[in-house]
Amino acid sequence: MSGGGTETPVACDAAQGGKKRDSLGTPGAAHLIIKDLGEIHSRLLDHRPVTQGEIRYFVKEFEEKRGLRELRVLKNLENTIQETNECLLPKCRETMECGLGETLQRCD
Repeated sequence: MSGGGTETPVACDAAQGGKKRDSLGTPGAAHLIIKDLGEIHSRLLDHRPVTQGEIRYFVKEFEEKRGLRELRVLKNLENTIQETNECLLPKCRETMECGLGETLQRCD
């Protein structure tokens, strides 16, 4: 009796398996459907390529703007140094010489 009971479910499972294959067309069709679902999932829910592209764009823009900002800072620094060498340094030297001369006279 137990032997007869085991054969009947196996026959049903085989019959159901045949129906599943018929509903999908061929066994390869299931593989293609799963592949298509994977592609749909990656396009809809996998944002890594988009995010990586945005990050690359942000870094590029940041480096360009930073480079321009640093260039402006260097130009301003160069102008300040030129102004110091041309105007302030001679005035400081004159003031020091006058003050040092008076100080030396007081010491003597």
